[in-house]
Amino acid sequence: MEGPGAAVPDGPSQAVDVSDLVARARDGQPRAVARLISMVENGSPLLREITARLCAGRPYRARVIGLTGSPGVGKSTFTGMLVRVFRERGRKVGVLAVDPSSPFTGGALLGDRVRMQEHATDPGVFIRSMASRGHLGGLSWAAPQALRVLDAAGCEVILVETVGVGQAEVEIASLADTTVVLLAPGMGDGVQVAKAGILEIADVFVVNKADRDGAQAVIRELRTMTALVERAWRPPIVPTVAYRGEGAGEAVGALDEHLAHLERSGELGRRRHARARDEIEAIALTALRSRFAHLHGDQRLDALATRVLDADLDPYRAADELLAALG
Repeated sequence: MEGPGAAVPDGPSQAVDVSDLVARARDGQPRAVARLISMVENGSPLLREITARLCAGRPYRARVIGLTGSPGVGKSTFTGMLVRVFRERGRKVGVLAVDPSSPFTGGALLGDRVRMQEHATDPGVFIRSMASRGHLGGLSWAAPQALRVLDAAGCEVILVETVGVGQAEVEIASLADTTVVLLAPGMGDGVQVAKAGILEIADVFVVNKADRDGAQAVIRELRTMTALVERAWRPPIVPTVAYRGEGAGEAVGALDEHLAHLERSGELGRRRHARARDEIEAIALTALRSRFAHLHGDQRLDALATRVLDADLDPYRAADELLAALG
């Protein structure tokens, strides 16, 4: 039996020393960070050991900011603007840009990474595109573990940019400390397009492309909507023109005010506790699904199905018996 940190095969022709790889990632070596995220994304058999070493004796510290909104609102340009401001503050920044999957390879289309090339040579910035691979909610299923890798690599701020699929893209709220919802004038019915879903998750609203006609109308609609909702935190509305860097200070100021509110109210701890709970639940459900995947053709399942058809057993009791048999 191979002990912890031993070189274990990760593929047909590869061997990985997990201990060394994690140590190099903690030192901020980009190749090690990229390799770990790839292993996470591909569901490596070493994932359990990787996670154990990433978590060992080191509480999660990174500030996670989620960015969501419909396609075309300028999320990537806005993300690049935030990176610039945080780097001016001396912060180490990680960016997870979740791109649509290629229908041919399943990989990310890399559009966001291309649009943030100005930061590509900055050693204080790590940008990674991840494929959604059909996962609903605008994120990749591996995003929580990828955040852990970036945190271990010393990223103080992590920006998570979602796919941009519309109203269903609300999963980011469970992953981020602060969720930014971007809108822009000229995007269909403006606020009406999004209000059934993503508007309710916003901690900060950004109306990007504010130099265009209709921007003030979007801002007025947002003000009307937010006035109708009773919340301890009323989301500020920040106009920006991201490609020119306009509104950068105001946007980061709004993010800082929200972080201060979270810390004062204790909501930051509650959100992170909920994030850890959701992560544990997701891992447990994935393990449970994998166990059930082996049941097709299993005699126990066939026998229970026969009893249900013969009215000897109802499907709920049959499911209870199956769960009991699985231990």
